[in-house]
Amino acid sequence: MSEWSIEDTTYMEEAIQLARQGLYTTHPNPRVGCVLVKEGNIIGRGFHLRAGEGHAEVNALKEAGDAARGATAYVTLEPCSHYGRTPPCAVGLIKAGVVRVVSAMQDPNPEVAGRGIQMLQHAGIDCSVGLLNAQSHDLNPGFIKRMETGMPWVRVKLAMSLDGRTAMQSGESQWITGTPARQDVQRLRARSAAIVTGIGSIQLDDSSLTVREAELGLDNAAEIVKQQPLRVVLDSTGQLSPAAKILQQPGRTLWVTSGEREMPHAQVLAAQQASDGRIDLHWLLRYLAATEQTNEVLVEAGAQLAGAFVEAGLVDELIVYMAPTLLGSDARPLLQLPLDKMAQQKRLIMTDLRQLGDDLRLTYRFDNNPESDVEEGSV
Repeated sequence: MSEWSIEDTTYMEEAIQLARQGLYTTHPNPRVGCVLVKEGNIIGRGFHLRAGEGHAEVNALKEAGDAARGATAYVTLEPCSHYGRTPPCAVGLIKAGVVRVVSAMQDPNPEVAGRGIQMLQHAGIDCSVGLLNAQSHDLNPGFIKRMETGMPWVRVKLAMSLDGRTAMQSGESQWITGTPARQDVQRLRARSAAIVTGIGSIQLDDSSLTVREAELGLDNAAEIVKQQPLRVVLDSTGQLSPAAKILQQPGRTLWVTSGEREMPHAQVLAAQQASDGRIDLHWLLRYLAATEQTNEVLVEAGAQLAGAFVEAGLVDELIVYMAPTLLGSDARPLLQLPLDKMAQQKRLIMTDLRQLGDDLRLTYRFDNNPESDVEEGSV
């Protein structure tokens, strides 16, 4: 028999929906929701909106007031137990007189990692962990991965024609997909702490790589665009022009290049090179996680850099927008991925498929345990 009732599940589902309201604004903090229930009635709701502001539990307790005494708290992540920019939520729940806390998952942050639950239990509060655990994980893939591995969650975004091409031979690529797909990309950018691109893409498209209020299509777009993702340009040979559009936008640009260089309106980071002479992508991601507290990275780049991320095994999620058009055999391929044999193929697992206007969005994760019976020449 499950230790959780149908009512418990219903309240946790609402907490998860609340957490989603912070999808674009909480980084580097996790997205968290909280629901306070007493005698079958919800008396407080809260979610974390922005780092440095109230956590979900604090906001729910504020709404509930004195009625929180004797209540049950449903929280999508274990209440924190450490003093950061705000006091510990576990202490707040104890002081409020909450008698039961249900957490969807344990906090992967080493500064918490079970300590919040222990603190609550020592105060005599009934605690349980694991209700809708998978759904809670889906809220914060980047935060969880950074805390557990020191690396961010990496998404590679690509737009292609039906025949698997991303640009004409000349490099011309605007626009393959329609407006709904481009709006969806804006939302991918908004939930990312950093966007990584290569100098080739900047030179071809003169991209801004910003989140734009008018294109988000969200009610709180004005708040979201206040926190622009870090723009990261990989340019080992120092070709970035001071006149590039990406340097004229709100927010920060990180220029990763070799040697000692200066660039107006950009932070310069001396690149660490891999054995093949290219910028070391493992080093870059570790830097972004440790120094910038980056949870989620979006790679918006050409076939060469996107292929390099895939080849290095650094991609957690591949998002492909497919347009109903043909660019022809001379157009550029989706990825530069030098594979010679069927045994080298990179098998994928589809996790989502949806239509956006006339385009399709296909979301994949890499299959790390491909079927052993896939033979050369099979389809």
